Amino acid sequence: MSRTVDGGRSAGSAPAGPGASGSVSAEKVSVRGILRFFVPLGLAASLVSLSHVIINSTLARAPDPESTIAAYTIAMSIFTITERPAVFLRQTCSALAADRTGFRSVAVVMVYVLLFTLGFGTLLSYTPLGPWVFRTLFNAGESLLGSTLGSYRILFLVTVFSAIRCLFHGIIIRNMQTKWLTIGMIVRLLAMYGLSLAYLHSGWTIDGRAGALIFLTGMFVEAAVSAWEGRRIYRQMPERLAHSSIRRARDVFPFYRPLVITSFISVMLAPAINVMLGKTVDIELAIASYSVALSVLNLVNSFFTYVHQIVLNFYRLDAAAVRRFALGANLLPAAVVALLAWTPLGKAAFGAIVGAEGQLLDASIEALRVFLLFALVFPWVDYFNGLAMLNKKTRFMMGSQTGNLAVTIAALIVLTAAVPGWNGMVGALAQSCGVAAELAVLAMLMRRWQRRQSIRADVPA
Repeated sequence: MSRTVDGGRSAGSAPAGPGASGSVSAEKVSVRGILRFFVPLGLAASLVSLSHVIINSTLARAPDPESTIAAYTIAMSIFTITERPAVFLRQTCSALAADRTGFRSVAVVMVYVLLFTLGFGTLLSYTPLGPWVFRTLFNAGESLLGSTLGSYRILFLVTVFSAIRCLFHGIIIRNMQTKWLTIGMIVRLLAMYGLSLAYLHSGWTIDGRAGALIFLTGMFVEAAVSAWEGRRIYRQMPERLAHSSIRRARDVFPFYRPLVITSFISVMLAPAINVMLGKTVDIELAIASYSVALSVLNLVNSFFTYVHQIVLNFYRLDAAAVRRFALGANLLPAAVVALLAWTPLGKAAFGAIVGAEGQLLDASIEALRVFLLFALVFPWVDYFNGLAMLNKKTRFMMGSQTGNLAVTIAALIVLTAAVPGWNGMVGALAQSCGVAAELAVLAMLMRRWQRRQSIRADVPA
């Protein structure tokens, strides 16, 4: 007899989703169960943007806000790259940690990641390599260098707590306790806001290090909340499940390594777009309008960055329910983008969110209209990424991300030569074409693999 899953899997039960083998379970998944799982994830992802609002609003009250924000931003740009391997521990743990043995194996990988990241951060912070990188790659003058280094010396420590929270997020998500991600994010924001108020009203010096300390405090608190709930779940997990193939850290790397490589390929996209926008008719307007439109697009899409987790946790329970949910939910980002791009609500939103007006406002809305293609395609990329992770084919994501980069660059070259007057729309269209290519490659690779699996299943033993 089948039974309906309503999002209430117990912490100690062995999921039939990620990492499970064998045939699809007879369980049926309700829309309410998926929503109960997914909405807290979406809220947590959306609330991340408030972290940066709190920090930037604090730094804006510094004696020299322009240089303070610039120093913090430069330091953050390096931190964002080096933090990526830690962030992918969330997907890795969610997909592989079916038991305590699997969780400990992923934890060992986390230690390796932290040793590398902290070693690299120490080199940048306390050797001549750091000043050279910030001067050469970011054109940081002597007036910015000291504050940038001071900020980075704090920021690279944030990776420790980011890795811990993502590790425990994995088993929290796997065991359907996603409300704890929202709770952790809310507590993080409260801690950051409290420290921000302390800086503003106590007379403490506000510089780039203040922003880094606020960020560090927030990440520490969120990691503590995640670890508290995660350890409770860990104690209820079985020691070892027969169907789990994860026994040691080296069993984790075939899944984890392609994710990290994929992230470093994607890092190349932003510099490539910014370089080619410099070849348009109005460089400043092109870069600014593209950046503003992208920030609004990211705000809309942020809620839907966990579609892959629906696939990981529900697909083997009820694939048809997951597909039906995706068909409806994946249209929502495009609907919101269309609403902002073609109705008066858009101008009000751009003014409230980013303060754009005049020529910049008009150009940003034009760029957002082009980004409609991106909004249509992006959730399906995340959906197919979930299928790739579910079947431990993360190497497919390297191929699709490479396709994204190649098509984006090709489109940038063609568009800047053919229609340089499109300005910010050049970047929006090129990036949209790139993500469409990513979806096409990923879908093709998954379909080809599924066809091979079907042929092997039909061959008599």
